[in-house]
Amino acid sequence: MSGEHRELAGGRWNELTLSEQMGNIGSEVDRTLRWREKGNRESSLRALDRTLELLNLTLACPSNKGRLKEIARVREVFLDFILGENEYQSSGDSLSRYFLAFATAARLRR
Repeated sequence: MSGEHRELAGGRWNELTLSEQMGNIGSEVDRTLRWREKGNRESSLRALDRTLELLNLTLACPSNKGRLKEIARVREVFLDFILGENEYQSSGDSLSRYFLAFATAARLRR
């Protein structure tokens, strides 16, 4: 893991709601996808690393115990799309829409 999100890893991540966490993950997912589309492998891999770091923090968050299956599955689907054979037949658009729903929900709650 890159350790890009040291402040969040220090406990601040656990203060966010699941919607806020997933919305932030979605930003990194979108960065990964955009760099990939532009053919910039190095930047795409850095964004992928940050995405995985946030997903792992979300899986470790005590308040998400009831949602671990969903969080782990979205991690699996994302990795399958980016690095695997795309067995789930995902698209960049479907991944972006999934995370956008969380970002929208988080904003509505403010």
